[in-house]
Amino acid sequence: MLIVDTHSHAGVNWFEPVEMILHQMNLNGVQQTVLIQHAGNYHNEYLLECVKRYPGRFGAVIWVDVTDPNAPDTLERLSQEEGVVGMRLHPTQRSPEPDPLAIWRKADELDLPVSCFVRRAADAAAPEFQAIVEQFPNLTIILEHLAGAYRPLSPESIAAPYDAYREALTLARFPNTYIKFGGLGEFCTRPFPLAAQYSFEEIPPLMEMAYDAFGPQRMMWGSDFPPVAGREGYRNSLQALVEYPCFKNQEEREWAFGKAAVAAFRLG
Repeated sequence: MLIVDTHSHAGVNWFEPVEMILHQMNLNGVQQTVLIQHAGNYHNEYLLECVKRYPGRFGAVIWVDVTDPNAPDTLERLSQEEGVVGMRLHPTQRSPEPDPLAIWRKADELDLPVSCFVRRAADAAAPEFQAIVEQFPNLTIILEHLAGAYRPLSPESIAAPYDAYREALTLARFPNTYIKFGGLGEFCTRPFPLAAQYSFEEIPPLMEMAYDAFGPQRMMWGSDFPPVAGREGYRNSLQALVEYPCFKNQEEREWAFGKAAVAAFRLG
């Protein structure tokens, strides 16, 4: 089965060098990884270098400073670099006046997928963001971290009855949207004491809800390495989800762990 990790970070100013990710990929049978530029970093040279250094193993999702009036031009220039497969934005990010949607418009013009860093499910649920998705029906938009159901940043997003999360999932009505899921440690409480084998005592039904909304053909696994190393670890984040019961058969797993990523990011 083709396995693509759609969400790992590498850097020299933060996180780990790319060789650490490559080691995890080789240990766990992951053929390709999408390197996601980390928050607050607009220096994309290292990611582009990684793509060229290891051909066929990586794609780069870049980030530009949206507050810069020249950001659309910067994005256009960078998009022409070999290995760029997308750009990263917050749902709340807007360009300076007079066109607050200039950066979104440029991504649409360039046919460049947007990996959307959803800090809170409420941000994806907001009418303003839903309107953007509706306005650009040909722009591929990929919701990171289960559309904001991500305990480290937004514990309120994973609390029953999941109102904001449910509303965020209504974005699935737009066929240009996808959703990323990581390890169960992104939204489950770490057990204490730990059992001898990897497990969680309680698992909220967030994966099942995402599956019901998007289906396996618009879901994709992303490890969130290296932050995942401080949770359950890379291997557990992959294996527990490959075996997760919401995926009914091998064909559905092939979509959620590889084919959807290839389709959304146009990976070779």
